[in-house]
Order: sequence, then C-alpha cells, then structure tokens
Amino acid sequence: MNAKSFNFDPEALGRKYQEERDKRVRVDGNDQYQEVTGEFAYFVEDPYINSELKREAIEEEVEVVIIGGGFGGMLAAARLREAGINDFRIIEKGGDFGGTWYWNRYPGASCDIESYVYFPLLENTGFVPKQKYTNAPETLEYCRVIAKKYALHDGALLQTLVTSTDWDESQGRWIVSTDRQDTLKARFVVHSNGPLNRPKLPAIKGISDFKGHTFHTSRWDYAYTGGDAYGGLTGLADKRVAVIGTGATAVQCVPHVGASAEHLYVFQRTPSSIDVRNNKPTDPNWMQEQAPGWHDERRRNFESIMVGGVVKEDLVSDGWTEAFRLLFGNLQDKAPSKARMALWALTSVASVERYKQGFKPYMTKKVTDYMDLAREMELADYQKMEGVRARADQVVEDEQTAEALKPYYRQFCKRPCFHDEYLPTFNLPNVSLVNTDGKGVDQITADGIIFNGKEYKVDCIIFATGFEVGTDYARRAGYQINGVAGQSISEKWADGLSTFHGMHTKGFPNAFFFGPAQSGFTATYTYSLDEQSVHLAHILTVAGEKGAKRIEASEIAEKAWVQTIIEKARLTADFQAKCTPGYYNNEGKGNAKPQNNMYGGGPIEFFGLMKKWRSKGDLKGLELS
Repeated sequence: MNAKSFNFDPEALGRKYQEERDKRVRVDGNDQYQEVTGEFAYFVEDPYINSELKREAIEEEVEVVIIGGGFGGMLAAARLREAGINDFRIIEKGGDFGGTWYWNRYPGASCDIESYVYFPLLENTGFVPKQKYTNAPETLEYCRVIAKKYALHDGALLQTLVTSTDWDESQGRWIVSTDRQDTLKARFVVHSNGPLNRPKLPAIKGISDFKGHTFHTSRWDYAYTGGDAYGGLTGLADKRVAVIGTGATAVQCVPHVGASAEHLYVFQRTPSSIDVRNNKPTDPNWMQEQAPGWHDERRRNFESIMVGGVVKEDLVSDGWTEAFRLLFGNLQDKAPSKARMALWALTSVASVERYKQGFKPYMTKKVTDYMDLAREMELADYQKMEGVRARADQVVEDEQTAEALKPYYRQFCKRPCFHDEYLPTFNLPNVSLVNTDGKGVDQITADGIIFNGKEYKVDCIIFATGFEVGTDYARRAGYQINGVAGQSISEKWADGLSTFHGMHTKGFPNAFFFGPAQSGFTATYTYSLDEQSVHLAHILTVAGEKGAKRIEASEIAEKAWVQTIIEKARLTADFQAKCTPGYYNNEGKGNAKPQNNMYGGGPIEFFGLMKKWRSKGDLKGLELS
C-alpha cells in the first residue's frame, strides 16, 4: 500500500490525530466523574419495577451464590445446570434478569453486534432473532427465554442488593449479606457484576444546582418523556432538552429525542465513529438450515477476523469484519496470523523499536519488514476513517456541524458505532450540536448548561455518560469482598490486579470473578461470558470429583499469570497511548498498571489456552483441599 496513492496526507493526518488526543487528556483521569451516591443515589434507582417486592429475610446454606442476573450470571447458572449442579442462588438488584439490557431501555437501544453472534445459547433455545441487529426489547425478551429454559427464577432473589461477602475460615463458607437482611452461607461465590454496571456522572461544577429534570440513560424516565423503546417521546414536545455525551448510547437515543423535543442540545466532547448499520430482517428458514455447531463456529469466525486470523469465509460480513478485512487484507500473505495480531498494536517506528529492544512474541521476520507492515495497517486505518469522516460531510448539511462530527483517531480507539439515523438528526431545525472541542461543558446552573460563556437554558438534562470503568472493583460492584484474615478485595488489588486466569485470586478461596480483567475480552462480550461459564462449571465439576471443598489460586500460579498479562499488555501499549481518551485506555492513562489489562494475545488465543488447561484435568495452578 503506497501512501502516495491516497487523496490525503498521512503525515498531516497523524499530526491531527495527536493534536486531537492531546487536547482531551485530563490530569484527573477517572476522577472527572461523580460517584452516584448520596444526593446522586437516585440516578441508580430502578424505574422499571411496578411494585416493590415484599418478602421475609432468608437465612440458609447453599452450594453456590451467583451475584448478578445479566448474561454472565444467567450463563453461569445455565452451565452449572448442564453440569448437574443445581444448588445455587442468583442475587440480582434489578426486578428481573437482563443486566445491561434490563437497565438500558432508552429509546433506540440496540446491539451493535450481529444477533446470531451476540445471543448465547441459540442452539439450546431455538430462538430466532427478528433482525440481524437486535434491539433492547427483543434482547430482554431473550433473557426471559433463557431464564425460563433453565428455570433461573427458581430460588432467584430479585430486587435484592448484596451489601458484603465475607469469608469465614472456620466454616469454609462465604457469608453473603443483602439489603433485605438475608444471610446466605455459600461454599462458592460467583461475582458476575458486569464491566459496565455502575452509571457515572461527570463531576461538572454546579451539577447539584440544576432545578429542572435529570436522569441517566440507563434509568430512562418514560414517565417524564412519554413513549417507549421505539420512540414517540410525546412528553418532550414542549421541552428544551440537553443530552450530555456522544458515545454509543447517545448515538442511539439522540434521533428519538431530536424527533420529539421542542429543542435538543447535544453536548459533545469527542465525536463517535458513525458507520453504516444496514440492518435487515432474519430469513426465518436460515437458522433451521444450519448444521449443528453453527453457532460456536460463527462466533469463532467473527472473533478470528477481529484479530486478523485467516478464515475461509467471513460468515458475518458486517461493519466490524469489513473494517478488519481492510486492516489485515494486505497482510494475509505477508505475516502469520499471530504476527498480524501483534501488528494491530504496532502503530509507529518507536513501538517496533521497543519490540526490537525487548519483548518479541511473534517476530518471525526482520524488524524492518514489520515496520513496513505496521505502516500498511496504519494507512489502511487512515483510509477507513477517511470514509467515516466523508460520510459526515455527505449526510450533515451544515459544514461546521459536519466537521465537528468527524472522529480523528484510529477506528478502534473507541467502540465504533453503526447507525443510519444519528447524523441526519443534526439536519433538523430543532437540534443543535454544542461542540466543546474536547473540553466538556464548563458549568451547570439552576436553569441550564454553560459552555464558552454561553448559557443554554433547558428543562431537562439527560446524562449519556456511560458507566464506571477502571475504578475500584468494590465501588463498581456496590459491595466489599473480604477474604482470608479480613483482607478486602480493594486492599488486595490496590496496587494492581492479581489473578490466575482472571477468575481466581489468592486469599479469596472459592470466589470466581467474571469479566474482562486479565481474561479474554471480545467485542461479542457474551462469548467471553459463556467461555467463563464453561470454565467455571468444569472447575466445580472436577473439584467435586476430587472431593475438594476449597479452591484457591496458588501464589506461584498467580504471579506467573500476572507476568503473562504484563508481557502481553505490551502488544497494545503504544496503540492505546496514542488513542483519544476513553474507557478503552483508562481516560488516556492506559497501562499505568499493565497488570490491569485484559489478555493481550486476543480472545481466541486465550480461549484456546483455557481449553488446553481444562483438557489436562488436574486444575494445575489451583490449590485444592
């Protein structure tokens, strides 16, 4: 790929990316967000329950407590049932199963991953999604399908918040306490709280002063807006509304708010990448014609393409895989699959030089050859993003607004968005983009929002500001975990994460942690959760066969895994350092603690390692007693 063949200047574009990144880096990092406690606690109340559940407090012993009723908790329970382990309780703070999809019911909420890949257990349930990309109502419906098939409501404690889990050495049990004064003694506890679980608010000066109406998108207030998940927000017809944030959530809800409000102001710090969605209905006969095992094959195919793996056919063929085919297309015959995985992270000569000086996981060619390949990938990324930026020019009529909506960063610095109505919304006469050019708003007043000396008076502020990522685990979970000798998980991980395979941590026996930390993270997060659930069921089954009552990571195994994570983190260090701030790179402070990363070799490699580990049957690295 020759830089001279493009209609843009790669060097100038690289400088532009760096300038846009630098203006957005803040010294306060994650501290720029306000915790939803105290006077802000109403932002996490449940607006979807019709009536509060009334029941007596429970005191009992149980083999397994699963904390969280999202896809992670449901899959854990489903795989345990399949393994013949039925003595478990699921504790969920919401009124029903669904997790992210229970809470996020904002108008337009939908999944950006193909439904035939995203929905787990499709071959088990026989469910047929209506469209290639499903929406929130159907996803919540599917959660109920899973819950019914695996009898998950039996014994589930809904509308119940865990307040602490404490290890009792003398009993060999976790004491799980809740806000309903329940006390459960569990041999094993599965922490499946979800990585995007706790809403975050920007710590904007005066955020407490606003006298109008406010809510977070994850707790959409339909009593105020009217309408439903499909739009029709008639309650906003005479309202001036502000949406703060332009990430994936805002991209989906802004078109509906803009179609209904008297006036909508969208406050933007960093624009999202908006590519074509092109949704289409499911052929009702298609899934019935698939051979057994098609679902896992399709998931693996999708994730393999996402890390540059060679596949015979792109089974999904969507915006995600198109982007990676473009990135890796010229490298199919020039670098082995694992080298392409490494090259995804290589964005500059400096990063190649660091490989040359130290860590060289996949260097099967001369360093200069890899520099050329890395440059080709960078140019392909530039080309793809030029197309995304050109789309803003083609769709948005006002030139200044179109320019402000153009993302200047590598495509996967932030989660890309695929949407066909977001950009046209800014052509409506009642919709205004307030571009803060990376700064964020200055202040919130009693009547509205101030930026650059101008006050925008509004009746309602909707915070589309996402969820806490990278903050203390217990803070995000909403409860503390106290292990052997009373050590808390916050204390254990104060200087960085320390786990074995991302699931176990020394000093916290019989505790299993679900999530991407020090584990394999996929764009199709349900795939990761399903793999973790299979892993959990295997460990409990084998431990049971061995008569083990206590399972704990060995110190040696944990230290070795942390070192693996640190080494693999180098694969993405330079890439993340050059990215615009966001939750992917810890608000621009990525790799300050490299042990806090996910497994840098990619999910398919990680899943393969875990499968090989399970096949040995000895649970090596875990101490059983």
